[in-house]
Amino acid sequence: MPKDAATAAPTRRALVSHLIRTRIAGDVATSRENNLDHYRELAEGNRYYWFGLDLGSRWTDRADVLELMAERCGVVPDAGHRSGQDTIDPELTVDALDRMAVVLHKAAENRSRVLLATGHPAGLYAVHHALAAALRAAGCTLVTPAEHLYADGGEIRHLAAVSMLHRAGGLVHTHSPDPMREILAALERDGQAPPDLVVADHGWAGYAGGRGIDTVGFADCNDPALFVGEAEGSLLVTVPLDDNVPPHHYAPMTAYLLAAAGLPLPV
Repeated sequence: MPKDAATAAPTRRALVSHLIRTRIAGDVATSRENNLDHYRELAEGNRYYWFGLDLGSRWTDRADVLELMAERCGVVPDAGHRSGQDTIDPELTVDALDRMAVVLHKAAENRSRVLLATGHPAGLYAVHHALAAALRAAGCTLVTPAEHLYADGGEIRHLAAVSMLHRAGGLVHTHSPDPMREILAALERDGQAPPDLVVADHGWAGYAGGRGIDTVGFADCNDPALFVGEAEGSLLVTVPLDDNVPPHHYAPMTAYLLAAAGLPLPV
């Protein structure tokens, strides 16, 4: 493990405290009402909430979705809790970071072709940017989309090898799987293999995982699809967190992840 990554990273205990203090986990900003609405939409077959995964008829009981989210994300398990605050268990967040670190370490060892993408440019881009720099420094090839690819009403662009959606003069928040669908289709048209690993969130991660590509992702407690995907084996890892806090709050978490993966912190 590089010395600089190890010394800059917080301990597990310190990271848990940081996650709670910044509300990346613990008592998060997402309301219970919003969470339950999204679990219901997924169970009722609303494809918008499936994030590009094909869930068939396997998750039609919202009680099953709530049970899964309590187990894998740490939301309040009591179905009678209908309003107010909801939670993410910070210990589950760190457990998932540890699992993700194993995947990233393997990618670095294999000098894999990695595609990074985010539907949260105002939040999680900071995490993806640091991971991209570290993976490149470790010898991985970062896969970026061809120019002039369009999806979800916008243009797919990449900044420092992180793919995002651009619309109306700015980078935008999107849950859509269409951008990842277009990227993978463009790679196929150009005679390129799909990436060995995708690191993403929202529909970017869901669609890649649904295509059988090794995928790790980040997801909020109101986005159950990626947790379902991990439970079913479509995603390797889903990290539970609030996915849109001020970007600098993710820095200790990112340092912990890089150190656990044996990757250097970007200078």
